Amino acid sequence: MSVTPIGGRPGFSSHDELRQKVTTASLREQKLRHEPITCLTAYDYATARLVDEAGIEMTLVGDSLAQTILGYDNTLSVTMDEMLHHVKAVRRGVKRALLVADMPYGSYHVDPESALSNATRFVKEGGAEVVKIEGGEKRADLIRRIIDAEIPVAGHIGLTPQSVNVMGGYKVQGKNLSGIEQLMRDAVALDRAGVACIVLEGIPREVAAMITAEVGTPTIGIGAGPECDGQVLVFHDILNLTFAPPAKFVRRYGDAAALIGNAVRAFRADVKSLQYPSDEESYHLPKETRAGLETVLARKRAMRR
Repeated sequence: MSVTPIGGRPGFSSHDELRQKVTTASLREQKLRHEPITCLTAYDYATARLVDEAGIEMTLVGDSLAQTILGYDNTLSVTMDEMLHHVKAVRRGVKRALLVADMPYGSYHVDPESALSNATRFVKEGGAEVVKIEGGEKRADLIRRIIDAEIPVAGHIGLTPQSVNVMGGYKVQGKNLSGIEQLMRDAVALDRAGVACIVLEGIPREVAAMITAEVGTPTIGIGAGPECDGQVLVFHDILNLTFAPPAKFVRRYGDAAALIGNAVRAFRADVKSLQYPSDEESYHLPKETRAGLETVLARKRAMRR
């Protein structure tokens, strides 16, 4: 799949390429071409359509929906059924992007059989093309088993939100030599297991650059610096639709909270002041029906006298 740069700038794809289906193989081709990979989360049909039609290569139904959509305090509470509900909705909106589903906490931690069963549900019921699993070396055997069942897997190392209780909070990982060594081992183990990509979250830029150069699989960074093969952010973060201070790595690309808030307040004000709906926004009876109705009402009024 060739790329036609626009204006000589690398990383911009031709119009034809925006119509081509993204696959795990095409992601590796992008890495080889040094063409940045884009990824955003989506949790419903409308958002999925907007993200897909904008040309984003990967759409992630992240377990972050626990907080952004369902209002949980963290990602640990979201269930398989809740995740599947949203994956199905996103599937209906995605045509081109590679659809990745987050396996929630508990869905792959108990035993390999239940993990494989849950991964299969995401593919058969949800229409996902890749499932994402957190963890490095310790997940490698499980990931091989799932891949052997013809289900592509995305790895996720560094700051893994499902491990928040073990980590003692959401903390940057790999800040000392032993931490760096572990991250390198994790990345290599996932690469050898055959993952479709590796999400690198919350690690120093220098470490992410080392991992990206070491492994053959594409790396997708979130709070891991610009040397990764691609970048992912949460849809609600880039549009200011969260109710908490953003992380250091979040860049706002719009203020949907202000837009929605202003629209809702304007609607309320129009209803309270009887400015909505107007006559033009109301339906009317056909002339014949209205004339007949007026005749009937006139007869009733006459009978009451």
